Amino acid sequence: MSLAQARAEFFMASGLGADGGYNSRWVRVESRPLPFFFPNSACRVAAAKLHDLHHIATEYDVDWIGEAEIAGWEIASGCGKHGWAWILNLGAFTVGLFRSPRRLFRAFIRGRRATTNLYKTGFPEPALQQTTFGDLRRRFGMHESPTTAHSRDILLFALWALAGVGWHFSIGASAIVCAWVAVRAII
Repeated sequence: MSLAQARAEFFMASGLGADGGYNSRWVRVESRPLPFFFPNSACRVAAAKLHDLHHIATEYDVDWIGEAEIAGWEIASGCGKHGWAWILNLGAFTVGLFRSPRRLFRAFIRGRRATTNLYKTGFPEPALQQTTFGDLRRRFGMHESPTTAHSRDILLFALWALAGVGWHFSIGASAIVCAWVAVRAII
């Protein structure tokens, strides 16, 4: 199966629409109790196109745990110059720490063993027709089983966990400060 066919099936199975949401003006992220939205910028779309192909190659789902797994894999294998990938992955990575830490850790180790990813090499849209699922998995070195974690892997995972918790804490603290300032301005 070509990656073009695999991506079309991925979009349908994931409920992302025929174009994966690439042409939408806003991105909606389901969170409880309220979803949040952010602009679907060209930089974010460029990262999302590669991210979606990573989903296909790694076979991680698009639910919260699957997004945490792909975040662990992408952080461990590197997001390159794709700022949106680093930011969104750090958020999903932190969710994974609490929802499914073992699966997150396994995905992180799998990413550490990846030979490359598309954030580093890019992937032209025309190549979707000529490249197969197996070709992409071989490019990433996914034909091999993940090895056991080394002490450096554990240390890097712990550092990313601290960064993720710190990131979420700073966002939460900023929201509280903004709410406090707004309430004080009204009173």
